[in-house]
Amino acid sequence: MRPDDWHLTDDVDSFLARAGDFLHSRPALHTIPLTVTEALRTRGPHAYGAEAPAFGVLERAGEVRATFFRTPPRRLNLTPLTPEEADTLAVHLASLGHALPGVSADHETATAFAEAWQRHTGATPTLHEQQRLYRLGTLTPPEPHPAGRGRIAGEQDRDQLMCWYGEFVADIGGTASADASSWADTRITHGRVTFWETPDGAPVSMAGMTPMVAGQIRVSPVYTPAHLRGRGYAGAATAEVSRAALAAGATEVLLFADLANPTSNGLYQRIGYRPVTDFAVYDF
Repeated sequence: MRPDDWHLTDDVDSFLARAGDFLHSRPALHTIPLTVTEALRTRGPHAYGAEAPAFGVLERAGEVRATFFRTPPRRLNLTPLTPEEADTLAVHLASLGHALPGVSADHETATAFAEAWQRHTGATPTLHEQQRLYRLGTLTPPEPHPAGRGRIAGEQDRDQLMCWYGEFVADIGGTASADASSWADTRITHGRVTFWETPDGAPVSMAGMTPMVAGQIRVSPVYTPAHLRGRGYAGAATAEVSRAALAAGATEVLLFADLANPTSNGLYQRIGYRPVTDFAVYDF
């Protein structure tokens, strides 16, 4: 495979014109690039920060085989690659002077690229997280069901959303996709966060969802403050937002869970989520 089989661009519309059908062909597996490119398309090239995004399409004999994207300063995100393809991409990006902080992809692809990046740049990969992608089968409300109810977060909840978003990002050791105020405003405007609140009206957990793209919605984020965990609130909030995603017409409802957290993985499976594939995240 030649490096020039990869077509690089910083324009999301050009990327989607070439790779859109490929990404839509497997919406669950491609949920991250689908949702990120939709945000860039609708909110502009600086939706995730001041630096321009980067995209790549692997095309041979007129057929798209794989893609990548990156929204600096975040990690490289890859669709599945063979070890040879991962190696060629690593050589190509290194030769262009790309300084990558890490990679995220399905487990085999991420590992192959991390090893190739180390060979060609000397950077040492460190496994940051292993995730499992789940798809909703039959939604089953959690039992026992905590007292309270679900409701859509509104303007009066803006400060709460901003606070919890910051806590969630810190909790997972992640990089914020937007500043907390714009993140909260977007989700309030579109009704994309559900709170679980106790009978006296106190919010105790939240579950959000992405916009629908290619018939799929991803549940994200799910967050309960540490002192309120273990009471079933996250399961109730996740079930409520999953129900809302189905009501919105999603044909696939997805979510990611950290494999280091058996509690959340067990919870999601109990309410009807089934494994799709495992992902890995490496830091360089």
